[in-house]
Parts: sequence; structure tokens; C-alpha cells
Amino acid sequence: MARKSLLLLEKSGTLERSIVISERQGELPSPKRARRERTDEWAKIQQWTLWPEQTLYEEIRPLVLFHETAGERAKEIDVPQRTLARKADEFERLGMRSLFSSEEHGGARESSLTLPAEIRQLIVDLHYEMPTMSWREIAEICYIRHGRRPHHKRPWHEISDSAERKLAVIRLHSEGWSVTSIASYLVTSRHTVYDTLQRWADEGVAGLDAKPKTNKGVRKATLKIKNEIRKLQENPLLGEYRVHTALLRMGIEVSPSTCGRIMAANRKLYGLEKPQHSPREKLEMPFKAVRRHQFWSCDIRYIEEHLLSDPKPVYLITIFENFSRGVTRT
Repeated sequence: MARKSLLLLEKSGTLERSIVISERQGELPSPKRARRERTDEWAKIQQWTLWPEQTLYEEIRPLVLFHETAGERAKEIDVPQRTLARKADEFERLGMRSLFSSEEHGGARESSLTLPAEIRQLIVDLHYEMPTMSWREIAEICYIRHGRRPHHKRPWHEISDSAERKLAVIRLHSEGWSVTSIASYLVTSRHTVYDTLQRWADEGVAGLDAKPKTNKGVRKATLKIKNEIRKLQENPLLGEYRVHTALLRMGIEVSPSTCGRIMAANRKLYGLEKPQHSPREKLEMPFKAVRRHQFWSCDIRYIEEHLLSDPKPVYLITIFENFSRGVTRT
């Protein structure tokens, strides 16, 4: 490869500058990208695309460029036919904007929730001039000026003030919103909405204040009680209800469920045996019927206190059909 170099010396006062001019003859710049062979194979095209929007365009390109049918293209690339047809229609109507799914990618689509430019500018101006103005007031001003009231609610987790969160639930409920709709709109659970409304009904304005999440009760399962339960548990015939009764005799009040949890922890820790229940024979039902209306049973109850006009005691007689165990007459 021939190469020519030329050295130029240039003096200007005390400044000496050298310029080297190089020239390559017969050499072309190397390609920026490696050449690929054109193909219609979708698996290769899908690997070569760089962005999701590019992949989407390659999916609908035969439809909008060569007017292929959505059914033919769907068989080639294994994409639902209705999706391809819808995407192609959006591309013909909106152009390249239809390939983008959100505004942050430069492709915001107009819909019923999109505000006109003058309303958006009004919101910005109002918030700049009066930062303390509430979103409800700004929405009301937009409605008065332009006849459209933007949504001014925010998700539950984005409202920092606890009282403001609960007040938003109460306002929506007073406007006729259901609990399910409020929970969906504020992005919270129905249980939270129910609790907020219940506290408002029980406590009024005081229910808007945040309450600390502390344990109000005192733990009764002390080490002394656990040790007493372990001693009683050495008898494998005692269950949680019998242990509960034995503790009551000792002056210790612990619920049967708490006794059961402590006994399960002791069995795991000390290797104690679980109470064995003796098997019982299943008793045969008296007057068991093998066909309908073979046997009837009667239940009689004597009721002294009732709300009938006659204050005298009454008898309540109920007749059961033994085969279906249904009530036939009362």
C-alpha cells in the first residue's frame, strides 16, 4: 500500500508548528457493521432486532408494505392474528407513534384520558403560582374554564399524610363509590378501605389520626407458665383442654389454643410424645333409613319465652325425614 507523508514547518514568531499530512491511496474505510445475508426467516430476524419497537415493526411490515393478510403472517411468526391486525391498523392511523407503548419512549397515544395542551398548561401555571393549592381546587378551576374536570386523586401509597389518605376514602365513599372501586382506584386493599370507613363511623374525626401499631395486651406465656405446661405434658394422655383446666386449678389463666401452641413447641424441643387418642367405634345411627320416608323422627321443644301475642308457653314440633335428613314439617 503506497503512502505519502509531507512534513510542513511553519514559523510564526517564537511558535513553531509542524503539520504532518498523510494520505493513503487505494484504501477504503472498513464497514461499520458486518454484512448479513437478507432473509425472511423470522427466527433470525428476531435475533437481529435491537429494540422491542423494531421487533413489532418487523412483525407488521409485510401487512403494511406488501398488504399480506394477518392470517398468513400469524402462521409465519406464531403471533395472534387479531393482534397483528390491530397493530397494523394502529400503524396506518398513527404512524411510528403506534410502536411505542408509553410517553417516556416518545409515543404517547391520545385517548379519552389525554388532556388538551391548554388544560395541561393551566395546571402547570396554577401549581407554579400557588403551590399550596389542592389538586381538587385545580381540577375545579379546569372544569370552570374548559368544561373538563381532570382526575385529582392519587394512589394510597403516594399520599404521605395518613389523615389525607383516610379522608380521600371517606370522600369517595360519600360520592357513592363502592368499596371495591375505591380500593382499585387508590391502589390499596378492600380491607384497608373497610377499616377506614369503620373507624370513621365509630370515632368520627378522631378516626383520621394515625394510631401506633403496638401490642396492647401483655404476653401471658411466661417461662414459668411454659415450664408448668412442660411438667403437665409429661403425661401423654393430657391434651390442650385438659392442660388448660389443670392450669386454671393452679390459678393460671391461659387459653387452650395457647396451651396447644406451647405444647407443640415443647414436643419439638424436648421430644415429648403427642397425646394418643384411643380409637372409637363408629356408632350406628338409630332408625337408619335405606329409602325415602321409611322412618320419620320428631323433635319437640318447650318454649316459655317468645314474642307471640299469647304469652302462654308453646311447643315447637319438628318432623325430620331420616333418609334425606331434611325437615318435612314444623
